[in-house]
Amino acid sequence: MTQPTEAQGPSELNEPKELAAPKGFDLARLLAERGAERYELHGKYVNPQLPRMLHTIGFDKFYERAEGAYFWDADGNDYLDMLAGFGVMGLGRHHPVVRKALHDVLDASLADLTRFDCQPLPGLLAEQLLKHSPHLDRVFFGNSGTEAVETALKFARYATGRGRILYASHAFHGLTTGSLSVNGEDSFRDGFAPLLPDTAIPLGDLDALERELKKGDVAGFVVEPIQGKGVHETPPGFLRAAQELLHKHKALLIADEVQTGMGRTGRFYAYQHEEGVEPDLVCVAKALSGGYVPVSATLGKDWIFKKVYSSMDRVLVHSASFGANAQAMAAGLAVLSVMENDKTVENARRTGGLLKQRLADLIPKYELLHDVRGQGLMIGIEFGRPSSLKLRSRWTMLQAARKGLFAQMVVVPLLQKHRILTQVSGDFLEVIKLIPPLVVGEREVDRFVDAFTAVMDDAHGGGGLMWDFGKTLVKQAVANR
Repeated sequence: MTQPTEAQGPSELNEPKELAAPKGFDLARLLAERGAERYELHGKYVNPQLPRMLHTIGFDKFYERAEGAYFWDADGNDYLDMLAGFGVMGLGRHHPVVRKALHDVLDASLADLTRFDCQPLPGLLAEQLLKHSPHLDRVFFGNSGTEAVETALKFARYATGRGRILYASHAFHGLTTGSLSVNGEDSFRDGFAPLLPDTAIPLGDLDALERELKKGDVAGFVVEPIQGKGVHETPPGFLRAAQELLHKHKALLIADEVQTGMGRTGRFYAYQHEEGVEPDLVCVAKALSGGYVPVSATLGKDWIFKKVYSSMDRVLVHSASFGANAQAMAAGLAVLSVMENDKTVENARRTGGLLKQRLADLIPKYELLHDVRGQGLMIGIEFGRPSSLKLRSRWTMLQAARKGLFAQMVVVPLLQKHRILTQVSGDFLEVIKLIPPLVVGEREVDRFVDAFTAVMDDAHGGGGLMWDFGKTLVKQAVANR
């Protein structure tokens, strides 16, 4: 233990020291010198297929800075972000309130992650989160959406003493082993067996749910109120009826709100669109981070947490090394404050309703456009088989090569011609999912609808460039078989 010297009394030891300038590391210089190598570095050292894919579809852009719902390249061109980092950027990029909170928490030099004390920020963030789910009592903080789901699966299995989890077909709950076990797409699961003993049921099928529950070994049912893959909503009344069945058979309802939560659908949680639904466990992540610090939260009922943490011997039976760190908690608190002060949820409901209606109004005009669905600022645009012979032959060509190519043909000109970033909502789907930052308004709606209309005009008019790109995608799809 360091002892104070005559020249350095105890009070001086307790004063925070001013940090010396870092030696040997200059981030700005590093980015200036090596930033242009971004795609080469990623291909060599990270995921070799990502830069290859981006080059193929023309998404290999050099974005230099970002703010709110926009990116800018080195030439000063702006790009409208309708993807929000798959929902992470709920408040857009670099929100000033969140940035200030992070500067403040770093400057505070808190005694963070000692593991053997109780810092104030986790309790404060839990308190604020639980205000939006008053039927829930406690929160576990982790680092990602898949970790929030893993926590819910573990807690449900321990609390009920049962091993099997039910999930919906085509669900996406994460890619770590536990959450992968409740992933409804074989393309993600292939090659990673054996997984947990879990069972898929069709989304909205109460009879299938009851059949599985009668077997007596089900711990819970995990469900996205609106599926991210394809943007499919649970049928009206399904969640409430499922909850009643689950509780009748002593199983738990787990709401995965990793993408749909935090105001995305025009309610704080998407399950709140249906009266009387009170999940036993709720998973939150993505937008809670403010786009800066990975964070997740698993909210649950008191009796579940007390079963898991049943004694002092079990105090660390479930934990996360970086869970509840000060930066993540500060970001979460700042996000919730902004959402309340700026009425973000109301904006998502209002702006999303406007965007959805304006897109739906285009359906009679374009035979390739089949459906517009979703809630708030989570909207799916689905394309389908056209009626006219000329377009039908081209559609058939694309479908024979690989389902989902037409949606990709729409996404590419939206970026290349109109500088709008979107993406398909899942592999082999003819659906584009719009999940922009929740701060977008009428200006962004106008820009997107105008651009989308131009792309649809091109597609239905037999525009050469768009269909030529389609041929390129067909060749690539055939080569990858």
